Amino acid sequence: MASVPSTYARAFADVVFSAHLDAARAVGGLRQIATLLEQSADLRRVWENPAVPAEQKRKLLDAIVQRDGIDRPVRNLIAVLIDNRRLNFLPRIVEQFEKELDRRMGLADAQISSARELGDAEKHTLEVEIAKLTGKRVRAQYGLDPSLLGGAVVRIGSTIYDGSVKGQLERIKEAISS
Repeated sequence: MASVPSTYARAFADVVFSAHLDAARAVGGLRQIATLLEQSADLRRVWENPAVPAEQKRKLLDAIVQRDGIDRPVRNLIAVLIDNRRLNFLPRIVEQFEKELDRRMGLADAQISSARELGDAEKHTLEVEIAKLTGKRVRAQYGLDPSLLGGAVVRIGSTIYDGSVKGQLERIKEAISS
């Protein structure tokens, strides 16, 4: 069974894609509202209080949307979350929405650790190979880990591709000891 955040995130992604909306703008609007809620306990209390009339909550939402230039579909999602008392899920909905967008656009996040700083050509070659391996476009983040001794370790989601010297030595050690 799908979680509440992923259900809302997938439904909102359906809206964004079917209406050909700017996905980055939608993410930005959601983040703005999430940040506002995080920073303002008063706003959170008003929107989460069942004693406050729905009309009053919507007027406040509309004022924020207009002031901050947030798109109507984002406003509508927030209104649904308020009405259904699901606003507490907003940070996780934003996270799931971003993952859903990446999935639909064929993007994979890769964390790449190497023993030394890689040059631009090496990074490009590595990203091309990862794209071939995953069948997705790669958005890579690079980090240094001198303990690898050489080579690189690539993490995509929960999958790890270990092409490091350290990893090879550990596999050799394991093979010898078994």
